[in-house]
Amino acid sequence: MNESKALTVNCPTCKKTVIWGDDSPYRPFCGKRCQQLDFGAWASEQFSIPGDETMPPDDADSDAENGGITRH
Repeated sequence: MNESKALTVNCPTCKKTVIWGDDSPYRPFCGKRCQQLDFGAWASEQFSIPGDETMPPDDADSDAENGGITRH
């Protein structure tokens, strides 16, 4: 018989070992707390994906003045 070894990952927040499966609903996090800490870091822009801005700040200001509608 072939026994498959359970896939494990480290929680991105606390580094605790997490078994990747249906018994780990917050995977890749070990639990809800670590999941929420990670979400909070993204929401407060502690984490970001590098790249160019999609809209220069000047254009963003003019869109706000036009009620969010861009006119060309």
